[in-house]
Amino acid sequence: MGFGHYVPDRRVENAEIEERLGLAPGWIERRTGIRARRWAAPGETLTDMAVRAGAAALDDAGIARGDVALALLATSTPDHLLPPSAPMLAHRLGLAGAGAVDLAGACSGFLYALTLADGFVRAQGRPVLVVAANVLSRRINPHERASAIIFADAAGAVVLAPSHEPGCGLLGADLAADGHHYDLIKVPAGGSARPFAPGMDPQELLMTMSDGKAVFSQAVRLMTRCADRALALAGLPAGEIDRFVPHQANIRIFEAVSANLGLAPERTVSTIAEFGNSSAATIPLSLSMAHRERAFRPGERLLLAAAGAGLTAGAVVLGVGAC
Repeated sequence: MGFGHYVPDRRVENAEIEERLGLAPGWIERRTGIRARRWAAPGETLTDMAVRAGAAALDDAGIARGDVALALLATSTPDHLLPPSAPMLAHRLGLAGAGAVDLAGACSGFLYALTLADGFVRAQGRPVLVVAANVLSRRINPHERASAIIFADAAGAVVLAPSHEPGCGLLGADLAADGHHYDLIKVPAGGSARPFAPGMDPQELLMTMSDGKAVFSQAVRLMTRCADRALALAGLPAGEIDRFVPHQANIRIFEAVSANLGLAPERTVSTIAEFGNSSAATIPLSLSMAHRERAFRPGERLLLAAAGAGLTAGAVVLGVGAC
């Protein structure tokens, strides 16, 4: 029913990062497709960003806040390890009586949340707000090239509501995990396995990507496989997809997935050049921006796909309805 997004004001161009890392001008864009990214201002919290995106989606949907039954927040950077951030999100949005919970699915988190939300709406007949938000700039190791060049801060949101239209909502979904590659992207310390301790190297609390080439190949493999399965479950050939909205990790990843699926390049929604990789937030951010530029029409079929740390992956075929 509604789409919304929020990005911080601070725009960080590649030149700033290339100079710090000693990279040639243009190196980042040639390898990732990224020209700039947004980073949160000091004092700006994950919940601040999520509230703005969620409010925009609720306003776009035009439904009363009290009608929302559940708020799902997909994030890898909650404001605190405890308590979860979703209850504060719901409180600040005025979602009185709604349930609220965080979901930690890394870059695939929005698709996991979307799939759960669709099931809740069908079972309970009440609207759900799904928000994905991350403040990754505070988890970047500025000296590690693999992660420092791509990650960004953003929030995106959608509102799902009941509909009796045929072909509306999730038509096919496939979720996957591959723990064999569990350590490719991680924050080594800070959890219960390696809690923070005095004297610990602060870099142990920052994100690290041990093998960028392996991340690339596994992301292409998982996104392609999940998309193939989601399309089969929906009973649709790739040629009947109107827009492909992939996780914005690296332009070469989603170009490879698009080619594997036989999707025409012009059907791919891309926001990576200006906004970089904000993990789970990239798909709802892209959905909101695409809807603003050219509104989704009833009956339009969307393919969403993502892969990220864990490894977690997923793909969803979504039918747009005039709910």
